[in-house]
Amino acid sequence: YAMLLSLIFLIVLVAAIVGFVFRHEIKTNFESNLNLALRDYNVTADRHSEAVDTIQRMLHCCGVQNYSDWERTEYFSQRGIPRSCCKSQNDCSEEDLRDPNKAKLKVFVDGCFFLVTSTMESKMSVVAGISFGIACFQLIGIILSCCLSRYITNNQYEMV
Repeated sequence: YAMLLSLIFLIVLVAAIVGFVFRHEIKTNFESNLNLALRDYNVTADRHSEAVDTIQRMLHCCGVQNYSDWERTEYFSQRGIPRSCCKSQNDCSEEDLRDPNKAKLKVFVDGCFFLVTSTMESKMSVVAGISFGIACFQLIGIILSCCLSRYITNNQYEMV
């Protein structure tokens, strides 16, 4: 049991170290994937388009760096900026979303990349605290299981 807990503890420790060391690569990878999702965005309900819509609605953002990122997409030439960028769904018409100057007043202007990364970084202390607490319980479990194993082997010859 102690060996199993030690293995799990080491796996979690290695994952945390790798995540910390490669955090900049993770950000770069997220930004490039978000750019790809915008480029391939379409109205059909594929999971990348749904993810972009969900991020834009939840975080009140639009595009990667700002709302003008949509102007370089094929979707913009057909339908304009997506409705998930609208501040108010009732006040957003399709013709407003096709004109970048009108859309600036109707959609969220901040980009999603900065908001996602800043949200993740602000929650990182909570995640680190919870992880540290779990690691402490794992270490206590490892120590107690080693003590129990030692106690059982020491008293093995006294049993009748």
